[in-house]
Amino acid sequence: MGDVLAGIHAAWEFESDALVIRFERGIRTPKLYQVLRERRVPYEALASVTLTPGKRGTVVLHAVPRPGADPLMEAAAGQLKESSDPYRLVLPTDQETLAEYYRDELRALLPPEPEAAGAAGHGAGGPYDGLDGHGGPDGHGGLGGPDRGGVLDALGGAEDPYGAGGAVAPAERFLVAPPSGPLSFKAYDGKASFDGRAEVSFRWFWTGASSEKWKAGDQTFSVRDLCGIEWRSPDVFDGHLRLLARDGGPRPTQPDHDPASVVFGLGYGLVHESLPFAAAVLAAIRSSDRAPVPVGSRTPGAVAERIRHLGELHRAGLVTDEEFSTKKAELLAEL
Repeated sequence: MGDVLAGIHAAWEFESDALVIRFERGIRTPKLYQVLRERRVPYEALASVTLTPGKRGTVVLHAVPRPGADPLMEAAAGQLKESSDPYRLVLPTDQETLAEYYRDELRALLPPEPEAAGAAGHGAGGPYDGLDGHGGPDGHGGLGGPDRGGVLDALGGAEDPYGAGGAVAPAERFLVAPPSGPLSFKAYDGKASFDGRAEVSFRWFWTGASSEKWKAGDQTFSVRDLCGIEWRSPDVFDGHLRLLARDGGPRPTQPDHDPASVVFGLGYGLVHESLPFAAAVLAAIRSSDRAPVPVGSRTPGAVAERIRHLGELHRAGLVTDEEFSTKKAELLAEL
């Protein structure tokens, strides 16, 4: 058990090789924090630590993860609101001296940084770092703005996602474990499910899915056939989760027409539900690149369910007799 620094909604415990972040579960705690509950972050997964003035008599201690180190932050791609950034610890100003001490102690445990990083506010010119009052040059804790692209592949990630200016080398693999849940959530047009290892499935809602998705039928994707994900926050226009196929074939421009996407709407695909899901899928994709996951044939029950759904589409006149026969034969061939 190491030293513990308790802040608002979270506490940091400093172990010999990692920073353990534990989140409160109170009613005022951000819902994403409540879902994450606890995160163990090896020191090698961090790029820097900053201390900046906060709002209403607070200071903010911010541990900035290395690009490519945390699947949650890679999936978020700079779209998280400042209040939901799990790497920020908000403290009352009367704990400023204590925060300075732990900032310096934590920095001493981080891997050496290139000299260029000194220009990004890592110097010792005073109690606060050379950033604005919200922990980052754009007011989002150094994570970039919500208009950054949310496209992540299994090999790299968004270019310079944490404002490091290229000074910090990206991690070669994920160093922080993905969130443990939720592994299913309701989007506006369907339910997304992940078995935690090998398959992602989308089951459409007749009340929200487009005719293109109904015609394609419920979808199941093997993780090993995917190269990445695209998560667009539900807090912005056109929020969605899109799965990116490894073959790189053409896809509809609009996620609403793409059977490899689910779209978000008012009350659907909320950040604390869809982002951990996206991070877990992204981590599985990265793992499949290093050690392919064996995936067997579809179970008879799963095939029967898809044939049943196909029959509903046929009876509703959404697929022709020829399309029904062809697709049914393809499904039977998977057994």
